[in-house]
Amino acid sequence: MMSLMSTFNIGSTGLVAQAMRLNVTSSNVANAESVAGPDGRTYRARHVLFRSTEVPNAQGVGVEVSNIVESDAPLRQEYKPGHPMANANGYVQMPNVNPVEEMVNMISASRSYQMNIEMMNTTRQLMLKTLDLGR
Repeated sequence: MMSLMSTFNIGSTGLVAQAMRLNVTSSNVANAESVAGPDGRTYRARHVLFRSTEVPNAQGVGVEVSNIVESDAPLRQEYKPGHPMANANGYVQMPNVNPVEEMVNMISASRSYQMNIEMMNTTRQLMLKTLDLGR
């Protein structure tokens, strides 16, 4: 029974990590057309990096967010000559957010989150079945 309990600890690390990935993806999508952020710089897409981690009181390895990094992809240049942020040639620097890539990240993070929930539900059902053996 103890090894099944550790499954919840391991699964919760996956839930936290994928929730962070969904939050970062949401920020990227929300800022896909932002010309400038609070610091005055053009928004750059962010990506979550994961690493495996030892889970206390568990017989297994979980996952954690090791870092959130800005994309080094070039910013998009859009021709908008009347825009107040346009350069001398009429181009505005736009975020390097790729909507297709963000959609894939969202679907992948959502599926991973759902799989962790399903794994925890299966563990719960197994534990209940084990308790029913004593009846």
